[in-house]
Amino acid sequence: MSAVNTLIYPVADLDAAKSVFTALLGVQPHTDQPYYVGYNVDGQELALDPNGHRKGLKGATPFWSVDDLEATIGALVEAGATVTQQPMDVGGGRRTASLADADGNMIGLMQD
Repeated sequence: MSAVNTLIYPVADLDAAKSVFTALLGVQPHTDQPYYVGYNVDGQELALDPNGHRKGLKGATPFWSVDDLEATIGALVEAGATVTQQPMDVGGGRRTASLADADGNMIGLMQD
């Protein structure tokens, strides 16, 4: 069983988005880098990605933790999803990919 543990927002202006989300969430980010700003609110990871649009993310994308990234991609493609970002290493042994369902809704996958 997979679970959503991260919600990533692609942003064009990282500083402006950081100001809004810090005010909204009422906490400072735990990670504040030019490539990623991450917040943890009650165990839920919320992140801002200034490169998200280039990675194919369209709007906020929930990322599901999965045990086997390639097998999950295969099953979703077989069910009708389309890969929008091929699997990539994002550091620390974590790999991600993104897909779109038949309506264009984004599905992020993450394997540690």
